[in-house]
Amino acid sequence: MSGKRYTEEFKIAAVKQVAERGHPASEVAARLGVSIHSLYTWTKRYGVPEEERKAVDSQAEEMRRLKAECKRRLSTVLSYQG
Repeated sequence: MSGKRYTEEFKIAAVKQVAERGHPASEVAARLGVSIHSLYTWTKRYGVPEEERKAVDSQAEEMRRLKAECKRRLSTVLSYQG
């Protein structure tokens, strides 16, 4: 794996080729030089309306924040028990 990063605009354009224009995912992936797995992952993420995607991103960020807070509080509680 090369670890190459693609811009959000690139990913959205790639997804549109499959979702809106009906091009086969395998052909789009080959033409753009990305893995079919990456294209399917992008389709899963960017194939939904932007408003819905932002809501999901917001929920995920809140979940990360709450998990970090729980971890911090648990370590505080455990340090008092020791």
